Amino acid sequence: MPTVTNAFARAMAQAGGMTLTDDGELISGGTVVRRLPKPADGKLSETDYFDLLDWIRCQQKDEMALLAAYAKLIRADDIGVLGLAMKTAPTLRASLERLERYWQVVTDTAIYRLDTSQDPALLIFEARTGHHPVLDFRNEGAFAGLARNMRLFVEGELVLDYVTFRHACRSDPEQYQAHFGCPVRFEAEQNVIALRKEMLDLPNRLGDAAVSDFLTTHLETEIGTLQDETSVRAGLLRLLTPALSNGVPQAADVAREMGMSERTLYRRLADEGLTFRDVLTEAQSSLAQELLKDSRSSIAEIAFLTGFSEQSTFSRAFKRWVGQAPAQFRQQFPSP
Repeated sequence: MPTVTNAFARAMAQAGGMTLTDDGELISGGTVVRRLPKPADGKLSETDYFDLLDWIRCQQKDEMALLAAYAKLIRADDIGVLGLAMKTAPTLRASLERLERYWQVVTDTAIYRLDTSQDPALLIFEARTGHHPVLDFRNEGAFAGLARNMRLFVEGELVLDYVTFRHACRSDPEQYQAHFGCPVRFEAEQNVIALRKEMLDLPNRLGDAAVSDFLTTHLETEIGTLQDETSVRAGLLRLLTPALSNGVPQAADVAREMGMSERTLYRRLADEGLTFRDVLTEAQSSLAQELLKDSRSSIAEIAFLTGFSEQSTFSRAFKRWVGQAPAQFRQQFPSP
């Protein structure tokens, strides 16, 4: 199951005026208001983290104030060796390259991709998890915290070109623009921080190539251990789920993104007693059930989001997976 560093949960709790203890107790006004499983190796499960985030968000009257408070509280130092490697990298470009490569040591619920093939360059944030009502807020928090931290550790004035989010705007657009210091657009194709290429060459205040390379060596060891422990099924699910809205991905394309050949992907899945179709069906079924439970999307829209071009084909497949038609399944759950 995907996990998230507990540092994000602690910072969000503090932003909401609460305290999250090392034992998983959320304390507000001296009273334990929620209990989570004790973090294992400093990480929470994806489900526990997202449910906590959603609960804290729902307690606040002003989501933008919570977002701003979180951005001020979360620091690069909070994410351990990765944060230190980013701060001590020689330039912002090197920092973001480390973010792209090693984000997995912090959480495997999302990835960053740095696209420098155009100007402005694009830092793209992609979910690698199933649907959850709090994901839009999580994505905003990720960008808010990163933008502030980049401004803290670079030398000189960092100017963002624009920011985009895939989801619809949930508050006053001008508040987002004031927070990020640049235009912010919603309902875009990707979650993106865009910045001119010259910004990537800004030096970092604590830039020290030797120290950063030393820390990077540790990160290589850590990420190697994570990859050894991660099943191919889990990695494949994280790639397939967010990609389904663009149609069913080809196995060859997915294998390439996972750093292996299509034949190797098939072989490693076979070692786990699975086929590509098995995992694809699991991704589609899981996402469809989450969307039917937690979203207001129509069944036709959910069919599209899970990789089907026709609602009728989706409905037949869903009944085969679950034993109920989509509309019948949805009736079991109250409207969000």
